Amino acid sequence: MAYFKKNYNNNQEEEPKIMRAPLPKGREVIGIIEQRYGGNKMQVNCVDGKERIGRVPGRLKRHLWLRPGDVIVIEPWELDDAKGDILLKYKPNQVAWLKNNGHLETEDDEF
Repeated sequence: MAYFKKNYNNNQEEEPKIMRAPLPKGREVIGIIEQRYGGNKMQVNCVDGKERIGRVPGRLKRHLWLRPGDVIVIEPWELDDAKGDILLKYKPNQVAWLKNNGHLETEDDEF
C-alpha cells in the first residue's frame, strides 16, 4: 500500500496564473449568462448581438455549474439559431485574458 506525505502548507496563497483561454472555433460564440430558467436552460447574451437560450448537454450537467454573469462558449443549433449548447465556462483569469486581448467587450466591470 502506498502512503502519501500530507501537505501542511495549505496556508500559502498561490499567485493567480495568467492562462490563455480557448477561443471559439467554427460556429461557436462567446456569451454571458443573464438568467437561469431552471433545469439545464438559461438565457445567454452573445457577443454577436443575439439572445439565445442555452442548454447544458447531459455529459456536462454534473460537471459544469453556471450562474448569471458567467462567461461561456455557446454553439448555436443548426436548425434553430435562437438556441444553443453550452460547451465551456471561462475562469476569472481567462475572462481577464479575453478582455485584455479584445475578444470580450462588456459595458459593466463585473469581472
